[in-house]
Amino acid sequence: MEQRTAKDDPQGELSARLRLIQELSGLGVRALARDTGLSSSSLSRYLSGQTVPPWPAVVALCRLVKRDPRPLRPLWERSSNPLPAPPKASRQVHPRPRNDLPRDVPDFTGREAGLAAVLAAVDTHRAVAVDGMAGVGKTCLAVHAAHRLADAYPDAQLYVDLHGFTEGRDPLDPDSALRMLLGALDVPSERVPQEGVEQLAACWRAELAGRRAVVVLDNAADADQVRPLLPGAGPSVVLVTSRNRLLGLDEVPPVSLDVLSPRESAELLARASGDPGGPEGRLAREPDSAAEVLRLCGHLPLALRLAAARLRHRPGWTVGILVERLAQGASEFDTAFAMSVRQLDRAHARLFRLLGLLPGGSFDEYLAASLADVPLHSAQAMLEDLVDAHLVQQPTAGRYRLHDLVHQHARRACAEQDPPVERERALGRFLDYYVHAAAAADAAMPVLSPGRSPSAGRPPAALPRFADKHAAFAWLSAEYESMIAAFETAAAVGADLHVCELPRFLRGYFARRCGTTHLNHLFERSLAAAERLGDPRQLAETYSDLGFARYNAGRMAQAAAAYEAAGLRVSETGDVRSEAELAMRRGYLRWDEGDAEEPLELFGLAGRLYEQADCPAGAAHAAAAEAWALLQLGQRDGAARRAREVLAIPHPDPAWPPSLTARITLGVALAGEAPEEAAEHLHRALALAREDGHMNNEAWSLNCLGVALRQMGRYEEALASHREAFVLLDELFEEHWKIRFLNGYAETCRLAGLPEEALRLHRQALELAPGLGYRHEEAQAHEGIAVLLDGSDPAAAAEHRAAGRAVRRELAPAAR
Repeated sequence: MEQRTAKDDPQGELSARLRLIQELSGLGVRALARDTGLSSSSLSRYLSGQTVPPWPAVVALCRLVKRDPRPLRPLWERSSNPLPAPPKASRQVHPRPRNDLPRDVPDFTGREAGLAAVLAAVDTHRAVAVDGMAGVGKTCLAVHAAHRLADAYPDAQLYVDLHGFTEGRDPLDPDSALRMLLGALDVPSERVPQEGVEQLAACWRAELAGRRAVVVLDNAADADQVRPLLPGAGPSVVLVTSRNRLLGLDEVPPVSLDVLSPRESAELLARASGDPGGPEGRLAREPDSAAEVLRLCGHLPLALRLAAARLRHRPGWTVGILVERLAQGASEFDTAFAMSVRQLDRAHARLFRLLGLLPGGSFDEYLAASLADVPLHSAQAMLEDLVDAHLVQQPTAGRYRLHDLVHQHARRACAEQDPPVERERALGRFLDYYVHAAAAADAAMPVLSPGRSPSAGRPPAALPRFADKHAAFAWLSAEYESMIAAFETAAAVGADLHVCELPRFLRGYFARRCGTTHLNHLFERSLAAAERLGDPRQLAETYSDLGFARYNAGRMAQAAAAYEAAGLRVSETGDVRSEAELAMRRGYLRWDEGDAEEPLELFGLAGRLYEQADCPAGAAHAAAAEAWALLQLGQRDGAARRAREVLAIPHPDPAWPPSLTARITLGVALAGEAPEEAAEHLHRALALAREDGHMNNEAWSLNCLGVALRQMGRYEEALASHREAFVLLDELFEEHWKIRFLNGYAETCRLAGLPEEALRLHRQALELAPGLGYRHEEAQAHEGIAVLLDGSDPAAAAEHRAAGRAVRRELAPAAR
């Protein structure tokens, strides 16, 4: 009986299971909502069976009562997808596994007991905390263990530096760490809770629940920083390192590291120095001096590697000479650092000191060249020498970092030896680099209408070159943490122009990541910086950017307010290009608010302004938007003609946004009279969106393909296409995007003979539209429901028809 019920009414069965979970919790609806981070009204609908909850909500409820949510997944999928899901061979559901682990050191030595303890703890508790003094080799052991575990945890291998003891930088707060980890799993930020560490932690645990991942949380400050980052139920494992014993993590067994034993120290010194061993080796010939080296280095792996590097690169030295140089230091660390730094020439020593100004994290040779104001080839050569000297680490090819102790030494040396004016100039070059490098990457990813060149600071002599948009996106992903650190540094030192401009060149990155939450936060701070600058152009552009971020987050009223503020200022600047971009953005907003004609005028105005500003790329964006607006107004011939004009514009990237918009427009416009050509355009747009990796565009292409197939009378194919679009939107957690597609999907269901499904979709649209400000979709939902209820409930149909007319009357004064 239970199987029959679940098959016939999966949504009712799911709500019954969720009510059982509530009973297990012993909580009322409000308390249950509070503890899971859900709204009480939404939770009530989930428990009553009125609405199918999103999967993260199911996971949060199960986690609260310590139940595995995975057995509920098939039932949830049947509830969410009453129609058979389309075959998934057309797209890769799970992206390529992420591997962020630093390189495993080639001379890993000893630590047999420590390694066995770490692997045993992971096996029994799925977590372990490695603690010990600075330089004792905690990170080295954790990374080595993670590499050993990688084959057993193939879904992701993640590494995050929590900066618990990085001088000059606050420890990474759990909120930021969770967002970084979720981003590393390619979870779009709109699927990530906007605020609240508990909600973020629940999302993180839910994402890990179905994966086998190994996570290294390096350099933790304390238990409070780590606790929200631990996985919940599921197979994933986490390795934590800290200088402190994390006493508050009772469920995480500790492994404490001491200095190396004399045997392990001697073995590491020999391997790291390239000593051949045997009686002919330098260490064997001078056993007393070798023992003194071990003592002076305190048997610490970091200090031993620094000392060994000197022997490896000084074949003429005896071990006794190394002892003499080491003896000049005051402690194990000072001994090793001072001796290594003294061997550097002036240029190398200067670069090393300036690297101490960086706010932690990894960097590349381009940043090093800009920081020191030296040619790129010089920076590359010096970095390799510093790597050989073990003063700089190279965790992955082309990426460098400083151990916290080395970073502290370099920072202190810079403060002591470099005058304030030189430090200030170097910091300025660091900020200039990231603004200009981000601008170069953004220019290689033409997701939005083209932006202007940065005005903050001076362009560096050398910037990374990006072969294509994928290379640019990979660079932005690798540099994201460092760019946010640069943004925070700029805010801290009052570099307001950099604060204004850096987020502007991250818009394309966030668009590809389907993310708006963090971008809204960045632009809010940019606006405060623009107000301090008092520059009308910066104020106009920042208000416009903030409005566009609000719009993409579904916050329509706030977007309109920001655009109004931008409009007041853009007229003061006389900047035609900014005026054109604002007109485009206002056009998008007005259409979604329900205006049918003003958007067409605004897109036409934008096109003329872009032409006036000699910006052909912007004019192409505007023309494509015009074609789409004409299609929405029912002017199919005009829409098709304008779309063909856009496709005739040459561009090296076939997935260039104007071309994609034009193909989709043309496909829908031609569906009735030229179905084969229409299908060709739409399938081509879908393939390009998939190749581009832009999942929102993929969902848009699928939905429009569904509309076109419906117009061709190919209902089953249309339903499959709509269904696949909504699978994507569920994966993205883009509820506000759904409102653009729900009524069209419902109409396809009605014509395909699925009135109950059509009614459910229209009602879902009616639930979303008013809160988001999509009045046109609200009216359409009322009208669609009225059609469906005409035969069964005429009175209710009349009410919905009247409500739809009322919304249309409200919209009429705004229409022209």
